[in-house]
Amino acid sequence: MGAQWKAKGKELAANAKGKLFGRLAKDIMLAARNGADPATNSRLRLVVEQARKVSMPKDTLERAIKKGAGLTGEAVNFEHVIYEGFAPHRVPVMVECLTDNLNRTAPEMRVLFRKGQLGTSGSVSWDFDHVGLIEAESAAAGADAELAAIEAGAQDFEVSEDAGHTLFITDATDLDLVSRALPTHGFNVVSAKLGYRPKNPVSAAGLSTEALEEVEAFLAAIDANDDVQNIYAGLAA
Repeated sequence: MGAQWKAKGKELAANAKGKLFGRLAKDIMLAARNGADPATNSRLRLVVEQARKVSMPKDTLERAIKKGAGLTGEAVNFEHVIYEGFAPHRVPVMVECLTDNLNRTAPEMRVLFRKGQLGTSGSVSWDFDHVGLIEAESAAAGADAELAAIEAGAQDFEVSEDAGHTLFITDATDLDLVSRALPTHGFNVVSAKLGYRPKNPVSAAGLSTEALEEVEAFLAAIDANDDVQNIYAGLAA
């Protein structure tokens, strides 16, 4: 949970799948501003690969690329904004949003943070590292995550609770390089993006069951907001 918070139960049926497609479409449109060809736009290539792995419909994917690249005549005016603060029990949180209406998103975030504490820019970001986050799955039995991390150039790795899944952490500038190298070391990349990793996460084991449920409910409420792309919580298992 320290690298990126995700709702319990992972994708919760069709509703969550639709939300995932919506978020990926925004990422694709934003990346396509720098060119519609994934071969020459590494950021777009990474997001397109992620979209394909979760079976985003081809028409939806292609429409997002064309819209982002300005090939449809429609303006894409998403603004990237990060809200910082604390969940209940002083768990640091960074909320990454893509919004077409900051006057809508800002007050909604203020309301959602009432059960925690909304901070100013820089209030908790100092306690997070800006890194590359690569989710990958072992392509064969016996794939060694530690060896793959060393040989592909990752800084660190975390083995997921999901069998065969590993999170590789890279320097922000090495994200594309490492994601290209991992398949040659026995791991298929599921997603690759820039994100945030807490330096001093709060231990979940140190919270009561009731306190942990309060934190989870707070994060789930924020995650339900349509403008939210990613949530990074300083909470360790």
